[in-house]
Parts: sequence; structure tokens; C-alpha cells
Amino acid sequence: MSVEKDRKLIRDREFLLGQGRLLLGGVAGVLLYAIGMNLFIVPVGLYSGGLMGFCQLIRTILTRYFHLSFAGIDISGVIYYLLNIPLFIIAVRKIGRKFFIKTIVCVSAMTLFLSVVPIPAEPIMGEDVLASCLIGGIICGAGIGIPLRMGCSGGGMDILGLALIKWKKDFSVGRLNLMVNAVLYGICLFLFDIPTVIYSLIYASVNSTAVDRLHSQNINVEVKVVTGADNEEMEAEIMRELGRGLTKWDARGAYTEEGKQILYILLSKYELGHLRYLIRKYDPHAFIVVNEGVHIGGNFEKKL
Repeated sequence: MSVEKDRKLIRDREFLLGQGRLLLGGVAGVLLYAIGMNLFIVPVGLYSGGLMGFCQLIRTILTRYFHLSFAGIDISGVIYYLLNIPLFIIAVRKIGRKFFIKTIVCVSAMTLFLSVVPIPAEPIMGEDVLASCLIGGIICGAGIGIPLRMGCSGGGMDILGLALIKWKKDFSVGRLNLMVNAVLYGICLFLFDIPTVIYSLIYASVNSTAVDRLHSQNINVEVKVVTGADNEEMEAEIMRELGRGLTKWDARGAYTEEGKQILYILLSKYELGHLRYLIRKYDPHAFIVVNEGVHIGGNFEKKL
């Protein structure tokens, strides 16, 4: 009984350490986003996509048309935090408490970073606005994708996108951003000049592509595991830790004539590393075959 208790304590400690590392990675991602936004996008007068773009639009209206001054601080981050409050409710109800807590931390960190990362008086890339679009899009896209990969998010349309993924399996966060951006830049077209809108669209497209590249939960994989032993403890831990079912059948090695077990598992690429760890923990010599990008129908849960 004490052995089982010790194992549970070890598992709980490993889980907490793992969640701490994921949260730290998410905070690092939103810092990267703030750097890309304040150093490359804001100095050239472009508008981010998604909810942040609407926050920048509100900031511009307040400063340009209502002549409000905020002591040189970009208040987009503060507006962003306030507009995220209704989305926090969606996060805790539709996605989960663990995701909600990590998202609260990341959004708070993003608000802080957007307020303290200095905005240069002159664009870093000079008059090359296209270069600022591309570099800023890649950096900001990575800054959004990393938190998603870590099981949290920087808020905004990411929360709504993840909620829609649970409803519609083939949906993606990047696709939602593109649809929202169509509305945002349509409004910008009436308020600003055409080059501003075109360059902002280029930025948004690069950003969305970078998000979907990093958000590996969108990529389904099938895994076949050939293991030398019928290990019910390994199978139970895979189902418990990953929340995935598996299929197994008996096999025999053609050369050795030894009995084998073949396990067949469907999961996301994001979960693949954890699966490998669990398999190697019980059978270091297991043979693992991975096939990425498979299309799955039926009762397959899209994990976040």
C-alpha cells in the first residue's frame, strides 16, 4: 500500500513540475509576442489581427479622435485584458479549469509586457514596411503558438478558437483569426489608407500561418507500438495519462518466433512526446511507428 502511495506522490509531483514548465513556456511565448508587436508592428502603424487588433483600433480612436493622453503608455494591453473577461468565462466553462488558470496568468503577463516593452521612436527596419510585416508576423505568430502548444493561451480569439475546436473537429485557431481579421480590416479600410490595410493583412496572414505551424494539437497522428510483453500496467497508464483508448492484438516475430503485442493508438502530435515517454518507461526496446497528418472520423476527441 505504501508503494502505491509513493508512486502516486511521485506522479503528482511530476505533474505539478510539468504544469509549471508549461506555464513558464506560455509566459515566455507572450513575452515574445509583446516584443514582436511593440518592436516591429506598432512602430510602422500597422494593426494586429484578432481581438488585439480591435484593441489597437479603440486605442487609436481614443488618442486620435478624442485626444486622450496616456503618458506615452500603449493602453492596448489594458483594453485587451478588459475585453478578455467574458472570454475567461468561456474558458472555464467550455475548455477546463486548468486551461483557465494558465490563460489568466498568460493574459496578465501579456498586458504587463505590452505596457513595459519599449516602442522605438523609429521603425527598426526603417522604411521597409514589408520586412517589418514578415518579421513581426513570424515572431508574434510564434508568441501565440507557443502558449497554445503549452496547453494555455494568450487569450482573445485563441480561447474562442479552442472552444470551436471542441465543437468542430477540423477547425483551427488560425482559420478563426483570418475570418475575424476580414471584419477588422474592413473597418480599417474606412478609417485609414489602403497601404496600411494591405500591410496589416500581410502581417495577419504570416501570423496565422505561424500559429497553426506551432499549434501541433491540430495535427493528428497514428502510432503503432510493437512491444515484447503484455504489459497491462503500461496500457492502463497510457489511457489514464493521455485519456486515449487503444487497440491491441497478438503478433509473433517472424525471425525470433517470440510473442509480441501490437498497440494501435490515435492522438495529436502534441501528445506524442508523452506517449513515447510512457512506452520507454515500461519497454525501452519497444518498436514505435508514427504516421502524421492522418484524417480521423468517428469518436475521436480533439485535445487542446
